[in-house]
Amino acid sequence: MTQNAGNNDRQLVLTRLIDAPRDKVYRAWTEPELLTRWFAPKPWTTPRAELDVRPGGSSLVTMRSPEGKDYPNPGVYLEVVKNERLVFTDAYTSAWVPSDKPFMTVTLTFEDEDGKTRYTATARHWSAADRKAHEEMGFHEGWGQCAQQLEEVAREL
Repeated sequence: MTQNAGNNDRQLVLTRLIDAPRDKVYRAWTEPELLTRWFAPKPWTTPRAELDVRPGGSSLVTMRSPEGKDYPNPGVYLEVVKNERLVFTDAYTSAWVPSDKPFMTVTLTFEDEDGKTRYTATARHWSAADRKAHEEMGFHEGWGQCAQQLEEVAREL
């Protein structure tokens, strides 16, 4: 896919080689009981995940801070290709109900690479300011730590 310069100022990308087959990495993203084990960077936790993994299906993933404050993240799946690709957004909360403040659309790809998975997460934001805010929140550090936690869960499957 060709990207123009206008999109680059609104996206963040994380790529990792995960030491687990892509079907297991995909399962860790699409099965609630697995996702809650790795989704938030420790010491944060994920006490709740409701996933209707199909195009148009809703998701609700709640992250909890070490102080006990919950941060619900509602969204909708836009594209689902088993073991290959997931696309979801917070632009909608459920059943195509627009959210109050869309922030990003995420594209995840899972590619075979010598028995491992080339995992790429691309977060596309509605504005350059949103991208900058996400980067300052610790996108690379947080998503990187979560990718490591994801690998640990996927390797156990």
